[in-house]
Amino acid sequence: MTTPAFGLLLDVDGPLASTVTRSLRIPSIADDLVAIANAGCPVVFNTGRSDGFLADQVIPPLVAAGLAADAPVWGIGEKGATWFAVADGRIGELHTDERLSVSAELAAACREIADRHADLMFWDDTKRTMVSLEQNLDVDNATYLARQPEVTAELDRAIADTGAADRFHTVPTIISIDLEHREAGKALGAERAVALVGERTTVPRRWFTAGDSNGDYDMATWLHDNGFEATHLDVRPSGTAFETAYRVLREIPTFAEGHAEDDITAGYLSAWRAELAV
Repeated sequence: MTTPAFGLLLDVDGPLASTVTRSLRIPSIADDLVAIANAGCPVVFNTGRSDGFLADQVIPPLVAAGLAADAPVWGIGEKGATWFAVADGRIGELHTDERLSVSAELAAACREIADRHADLMFWDDTKRTMVSLEQNLDVDNATYLARQPEVTAELDRAIADTGAADRFHTVPTIISIDLEHREAGKALGAERAVALVGERTTVPRRWFTAGDSNGDYDMATWLHDNGFEATHLDVRPSGTAFETAYRVLREIPTFAEGHAEDDITAGYLSAWRAELAV
């Protein structure tokens, strides 16, 4: 069995899906991902998003771009808590790690918080194991971020009040607040990714990862610590690159025309595709 030249392990919001439109708005992203996957290189989405979001917003553009029925593509959602393979242009059997699920009591408390802040954010009802309060599409990001600490503090109190602080915590992102199990995260997603790929083909030694948050570094860190060659693309809106034992590609989006997070990733995807000459 031929070892793939490399694998892709990618966050979705930011590096692939626009944080403004919440969709794959740049056609070359789908085209390049499809060319890479059709060439036999594993493409794994490692995201806090749900399987429903991936099914609605990510997989259809790939299918439209010509994704082969047997292309090696997987989705890992909710930071490692759910996972599936893509086959024949559709999401296959969904697996869920129920150990990582928020209790009904905690979810109900969080829902009340979401309702109080419905002018700025909405409850993501596609999530199966975690809670996510996401910025409304018609709300300015600066306005949302100004209130985010207040809402995060309310969620933290709900965690404490339900006696779940040893198992759950909040993780604010650019456009949301995730309440998730402490065992969940991008490292867990990376571990699942390698296992999934290994069930089907030889696991590549080289991996490119990409993300727009601090936690996305955990993908590349896990890969490096487990003997793989990792290169991480960091498209966070601010901050310096972390000091790591692996290569980091750091580019800060200016949000001028053609230079948002997904624009930056699109350029790198084209370069990685060029390595394969496909």
